Amino acid sequence: MIVKNLEEVLETEDHVKSDNWESRRIILKKDGMGFSVHDTIIYEGTESTFWYKYHQEAVYCVEGEGEIEDLTTGKIHPIKPGTLYALVGHEKHILRATKGDMRMVCVFNPPCTGQETHDEEGAYAPPAEETNV
Repeated sequence: MIVKNLEEVLETEDHVKSDNWESRRIILKKDGMGFSVHDTIIYEGTESTFWYKYHQEAVYCVEGEGEIEDLTTGKIHPIKPGTLYALVGHEKHILRATKGDMRMVCVFNPPCTGQETHDEEGAYAPPAEETNV
């Protein structure tokens, strides 16, 4: 059984910050669950482009309001507490926080290691292939 508190992650290497957001990475690949869980804050008034080419992501909003723009279709969806979106097609998207900081619970598959950074396209690198020796 894994039991963690957000306070254990804050200000550690698993607490990753940028100008527009911060990601508190709670469950990671090393935990062996087959997915990762992140508690993410998107700062009010910011706009970030993401494109998870190699991961699927489901995101559940628990605080704040904003919108997600699907750059494939141009469709914009409002986000508020209780909204979930899932990037089943690896959609490139823009996330905007418009009313307060948005707090999001994010689940990634395959799981993140915690050391990923976004490239110029807003993507993480492909997960490293594992070998069974």
